[in-house]
Amino acid sequence: MTLSPGSRIGPYEIITPLGAGGMGEVFRARDTRLNRDVAIKVLPAGFSQDVERVARFRREAQVLASLNHPMLAAIHGLEESEGVVALALALVEGEDLAERLKRGPIPVDEAIAIARQIAEGLEAAHEKGIVHRDLKPANVKLTRDGTVKILDFGLAKAYAGDAALSADSGLSQSPTTSRQMTEAGIILGTAAYMSPEQARGRPLDKRSDIWSFGVVLFEMLTGERQFAGETVTDVLASVLKSDPDWAGLPAEVPAHVRGLLVRCLERDLKRLAALGLLTTS
Repeated sequence: MTLSPGSRIGPYEIITPLGAGGMGEVFRARDTRLNRDVAIKVLPAGFSQDVERVARFRREAQVLASLNHPMLAAIHGLEESEGVVALALALVEGEDLAERLKRGPIPVDEAIAIARQIAEGLEAAHEKGIVHRDLKPANVKLTRDGTVKILDFGLAKAYAGDAALSADSGLSQSPTTSRQMTEAGIILGTAAYMSPEQARGRPLDKRSDIWSFGVVLFEMLTGERQFAGETVTDVLASVLKSDPDWAGLPAEVPAHVRGLLVRCLERDLKRLAALGLLTTS
């Protein structure tokens, strides 16, 4: 089933494409039952042929639908029709943080305000045991009224499951891609924002999101990615070994924000546990 303007999937009428990525195509659509516009994320071809994966996605979508927080984009429903599996999501207007960062660093006060909202959304999900696993600027929307919305919360787990995200799953050439997902072309996370444990293919918990949050905040303040390289392997090596450019932070960044970044970007989890920071509970 090919979707184009005028096509229908369940009660949703496709209006126009919004974008595409490793986790599927996104369309603006009209909910004909409730007379509202939504975002429809159509999952990759072949997804609907995997009964176990669809069942896992259905269960995860139910969990994600239980989230109710102003900083998290809501899931309205899961549709399965004519071989297509799609999520109906809240349509969030505005530019994403990645687009904003193309114009350079964000003023300190504004960056802190955005980071505070991201942290509130992460905390709300973590309290329910849900980890994002792919926090990056492209998954943070900045709405016209100044509200931050975190997109695609928990979808990496819904696609791959815990087993495919663990060290025992047999990662392919790039640690960002599990062997099961390579055929579908799905990249689990973006290398520059991955936590060290994610880069190593280890099981993830909320600390992985906290690392990614620190990387995003650092980029907002400096306008530069802290972990870079010519290849994915180079980027992951930087994630695992390179220290952030602390001298690159603007002088006006408050001491408590610098301290927060140091804690977020600490690789030694045992040291953090000893300090009583970033526990998994």
